[in-house]
Amino acid sequence: MAGVRPVELGAHIAVTRIGQTCAMNETGHDQSHSLLTPGRNCWRVETADRFAVLMENAAYFDALRSALGKARRSIVILGWQFDPRTRLDPQSSHDDHQAQIGHQLRMLVKAHPNLDVRLLIWKSPLLIAASQGFYPHKAQVWFRKRLVEFRLDPPPTFGACHHQKVIIIDDAVAFCGGGDISTDRWDSEEHLDGDPRRCQPSGLIPPPRHEVMAVMDGAAARALGDLARERWFRSTGERTIPDEADSDAWPDGLEPDLLGTPVAIARTEPAAAGRAEVRENEALHLDAIRRAKHLIYMENQYFTSPAIAEALAARLGDPDGPEIVLVSTGTSPSWFDRITMDTARSEVLFRLEQADRHNRFFAFTPHTRKGERIIVHAKVSIYDDAVLRIGSTNLNNRSFGFDTECDIAAEPADAAGRDAIRRFRHRTIGHWIGIDGEAFAAVEAVTGKVGEAIHRFDTGRMKVLGAEPPSRIERVIAEFQLGDPTSTRDAFRPWKRRSRSHRTLPAPRES
Repeated sequence: MAGVRPVELGAHIAVTRIGQTCAMNETGHDQSHSLLTPGRNCWRVETADRFAVLMENAAYFDALRSALGKARRSIVILGWQFDPRTRLDPQSSHDDHQAQIGHQLRMLVKAHPNLDVRLLIWKSPLLIAASQGFYPHKAQVWFRKRLVEFRLDPPPTFGACHHQKVIIIDDAVAFCGGGDISTDRWDSEEHLDGDPRRCQPSGLIPPPRHEVMAVMDGAAARALGDLARERWFRSTGERTIPDEADSDAWPDGLEPDLLGTPVAIARTEPAAAGRAEVRENEALHLDAIRRAKHLIYMENQYFTSPAIAEALAARLGDPDGPEIVLVSTGTSPSWFDRITMDTARSEVLFRLEQADRHNRFFAFTPHTRKGERIIVHAKVSIYDDAVLRIGSTNLNNRSFGFDTECDIAAEPADAAGRDAIRRFRHRTIGHWIGIDGEAFAAVEAVTGKVGEAIHRFDTGRMKVLGAEPPSRIERVIAEFQLGDPTSTRDAFRPWKRRSRSHRTLPAPRES
């Protein structure tokens, strides 16, 4: 097959393998003042010729549909979940099977016989698959004629998962972020109540959901291709090589937000099969928190990591430290997450509320115009409007050492790039409130604080997210971080990771 071709395992191939550190002087990336340091808090730093932020899966699915249609050599999809029934165009009918991505991938191969299409999806346990409404092994039936290589990837350790969400097309255009390809994941920026475009094949309309993806080309996209090839090799034993196309797979009508921007790739990989764990995602967060001067803005599904809590608490104690703003889901949709992640998050919030002696910590949960909870599934962090981070990594233990994750971080070198990050931040905060980004920027300029500016808009859509007093059982779950191991070594010994509740610790003595 053309595109990504299998080669013999013993053959020599000139591709950069995961674990190798590239010489940054070859990329032109100036590390003297950069946060991004390969070998410390990221794997590689490469230049994206074009880089765009896709807010909500309405934008992501539209861009993906365009890029897939331009593929001529290869399509590689790494996913936590993949439902071939997913319609990239929500206006299409459920009865229109040609609108389903599984059918579209097969038709692409029929139209372009040299196109190599590969999917590597987490082999989720039955209980989790049942909650998704689609069992992963059913997707294999869609691709049984081998037009598309579809493989299920079991985790290296019981209880872990492969959580990366990366798509590479022709080794030239890459998507990376937190969005899954599934029937319950589409939504628009309006997050409309009961939007029929969110309707699933079952007829149910899932709750509104916030997602963010990034798309890029150039050397940064090729680096994500290297990551995908290594992941494929580890799972299947098949080594593949890149095969570039002459055509441009950049999505039609999509204007880049950044040009010629250094982009870091940060990974989480658990220890397995003799390989050491990789904790670049954790290191990058901690380094960015310590370095931030003015603002730390985070959108994340979970917020339970004691390491992140400690780092943020330290900055809240600094008289001249940064403002910290968090946006997260009010109540998790699954019962398991409610008793594990929500309970542990309450402990973290309590700790930060106690540490916030200078009124610089703000936490919010978003709602629709009619008051329905919006699920915050995005994993976005912005530091001083200078670094924009998008990926699959949650702010919990398992995303830092137990699951497989991939994030990217853009760090533009010029004021125009930093202005673009600021505009995105204003836009995403504005969409929570129900206003445009410019209106929010004007109020922020007057107040001087992001959190206070959010409070000024009394729309009822951004509600304060505070620490709830736990029950005795919830406190035990939170203290031992049940369901949230820090590593493969730690997975079955929760007594080793006990984090004493700050509600019960002695109060610090007054000096």
